[in-house]
Amino acid sequence: MSGSQFPPFKGVELFMHILAWGILFGFPFFFTGRESPELTLVDYLRSIIVPISFMLVFYINYFILVDYYLFSKRFSQFIICNVLLVAMVLVSTHVLLHLLPPPAAFRPGPERKIQEIVGFFLINAMLYFLVCAFSVAIKMTLNWFQNESMRNELEKNMVEAELNNLKSQLNPHFLFNTLNNIYSLIAFSPDRAQKAVHDLSRLLRYVLYESSQPAVSLGKEENFIRNYVELMRIRLPEHVEVKTDISIERPEAAIAPLLFISLIENAFKHGVSNSKPSFIHIKIQQEENKVICSIKNSYFPKEEGRDKSGSGIGLQNLQRRLDLLYPGTHIFSTEQVGDTYCSLLVLDNV
Repeated sequence: MSGSQFPPFKGVELFMHILAWGILFGFPFFFTGRESPELTLVDYLRSIIVPISFMLVFYINYFILVDYYLFSKRFSQFIICNVLLVAMVLVSTHVLLHLLPPPAAFRPGPERKIQEIVGFFLINAMLYFLVCAFSVAIKMTLNWFQNESMRNELEKNMVEAELNNLKSQLNPHFLFNTLNNIYSLIAFSPDRAQKAVHDLSRLLRYVLYESSQPAVSLGKEENFIRNYVELMRIRLPEHVEVKTDISIERPEAAIAPLLFISLIENAFKHGVSNSKPSFIHIKIQQEENKVICSIKNSYFPKEEGRDKSGSGIGLQNLQRRLDLLYPGTHIFSTEQVGDTYCSLLVLDNV
């Protein structure tokens, strides 16, 4: 990506450039004092010619050569351009220094030999190449940070899009299961079905509005779970035992919405038999900065192809949401122990 797509300087970067060059150009003033000769305009001009030449080499690389050649992987052209640039700047600097009057304290010495002159130019050329390398290092570091920032922003947008997609699957899934319960209730108790519809409207208000936020309070999630369990309890036979043990110390704690509902739905789906004794035990506790959801239920698996509730989607979505929202800070496991199905979800740093 070309650097021309970004402003030349931003924030801290601009400050660092100004500070560095300000120190370099102010360096001659550090050596003036009572015992030092007064700094004249000519002396100052002589002293800043080299910093200006460094600045020229630095910014030609920074704004032009690195973008057009190095980032385009045209390394040979980049090296050739820098050799020509350093040679041109080195000669121009040498000529300018000779055109200005010599310092007041200057005393001409013996004429230098050709080897000394070549050595002098080589040493100065090395300094300019170090400036080139410094410019490349800063530019590449800045480019890496910009690319990394853009990549993180892209990943964040992708994660948000995926979470929204998972929620869009979860909402109709939740509605589908609950409407099935109300449908079965209408046949033998229309009054209770009417009350269930009212309760469902409150649940849907939470699902459609509250859960659209990235996080909700743990207290609101608790109320949602209690209302949902009561709604599901309406159609259960007498031989089904449902227990809820919810202990929340800090109801204001923030949590991602609708994380527990898939486990609870799964328990009602597989934990209830129409003819055999059944149980569903739901336990949710908050311990310091952890929330622990443990669900145990009798296990009566539905036959493949006959179950139309779609609740199998719920556990898959839950695992994916946990990976996205609580990476490395959650424990999620399910297992069958004899005729009992156990689910465990632990959220850390809540």
